[in-house]
This record gives sequence, C-alpha cells and structure tokens, in this order.
Amino acid sequence: MGERLSTNHSGDFMALLRARGLWREPEAVPAGQARAPVQEVHGTTVIALKYRDGVLNVGDRRATAANAIMYDRAEKILPLDDYTLIAIAGSYARAMEIVRYLQHSFKYYARTQLQEMSLEGKLAEVSRALAGNLSMALQGIGMFIPVVSAYDLDRGEGRIFFYDGMGARFESVEFGAAGSGSERIRGVFDYILKTKGPFHEMTLEEALRECLLLLDIAADLDSATAGIEKVLPIARAVTAEGILEITEEQLAEIKKSLKL
Repeated sequence: MGERLSTNHSGDFMALLRARGLWREPEAVPAGQARAPVQEVHGTTVIALKYRDGVLNVGDRRATAANAIMYDRAEKILPLDDYTLIAIAGSYARAMEIVRYLQHSFKYYARTQLQEMSLEGKLAEVSRALAGNLSMALQGIGMFIPVVSAYDLDRGEGRIFFYDGMGARFESVEFGAAGSGSERIRGVFDYILKTKGPFHEMTLEEALRECLLLLDIAADLDSATAGIEKVLPIARAVTAEGILEITEEQLAEIKKSLKL
C-alpha cells in the first residue's frame, strides 16, 4: 500500500515538504564571498494571446547559455493542470523545478481537499514560488519570468497573467510575452490590435498566424530567439474543454501560408 497523504497542512504542499525536510529556501551568499560562475541555460521568447475560444501560447524552442545555443527543442509551454498553462523565459533549470512543484501542489490540494484549487489560489501559489526564489535571483542565478494562462470556468473566458521577479501579479487584457525577444516586439502587439482588431475576436488559425509572425520578427531583432525557420515553435492553447495541443502539421500549414 502506498503512503497516505497527510491532511494536517490543509492542502499546503509547500508546508508538507518543509515538515518532511524536502523543501528549503535558497540561501543568500554572504556579503563579500565570491560566487563561482554558473553558466545557466536560458529559455527565450514566449507569447500568450487571447483568441475566440481561450488563450493561445507559443514559444520558440531555443535555449541559450551566454552567446551559445545549447538546445533547439526546449519545452517552454507547460500545463500546470487541465485549465492552466505556464510559459517560461529565463533560467530553464530553476523554472522547470518550480513548474514541477506547482504541478504537484495543485494535485496535492485536489486530493486532500477533494476539490480543485481556485484560480485565485493557483495564481497566489505561483507568486509564492517566485517570492521564494528571490534570494537566488538577487544573486544573479535562477531568475525566470513566467506568463500564466488559464481558462476561467466561472467567467467563461481565457485570462492571461504575468509576474515580476518578486512575485507581483498583473493581468493582461489581450496578450502577454516574456523573454529577450519580447522586448523587441512589444510595439508590434499594439500595431496588430490597432490594425486588425482585438486578439480575443480572432479564430485559432488567425491567432496562430499572428504568433508565428511575431516570433519571426523577434528572431530578426534578437539573436537569442530561434524564430520559426529551422525548428517549428511549440504551441498549446487552454480552452473550456481543457488543454489543446497544436500539432506540427497545423503550424507548418500556417507557416507555409505566411510565405516568409
């Protein structure tokens, strides 16, 4: 028989880990003590757009370390549960560690409380994890910025949230983006809104087309962004029916229509 989950922590997965000695906050390096150089692998550009049926997330596949390309098949769009996606940019190792923690935290809450965690609870848990990572970020390692997309079943709409390094949360009306390439294309989002209308009125195909164009522009302006030429990006959407996987065939068809 497997070990029974304790319910003494009221669904608080982090408290459970601490009680069992499995979670410890990162420690700051003492003042004046040199830190050994760490060559971190970073994920670069991720984009989230609202569309007619929910929120579309697209990310290039490149992971870099300084000026070197380390990997061109990185997974940067990850499901936290059936109705929540997280797009990660920054320290890839630390981001993946926290993503795994969040996935288990949501499951632990559901199993101990016999109900799903509320959207507000999920967003607060992301803030909590980022705040716990602050000491590492201040040392120049482990810094990452997520974009969280969720389908709000109570409101019947997709929602996009972005964070700063201290865990402060903000909600976006139409789009969100993170990573080095996102800074280069920030104005392009507004241009699309003003010339083509709101993203939330677009079909999935129209939103995919805009995302691929945005990634292509980002790659032209940012050397750390892979774009769409060599390797197709990763794309997932969150809808009222749950997580929607966008196939490479769908992406290839959209790319072909762009005639880049």
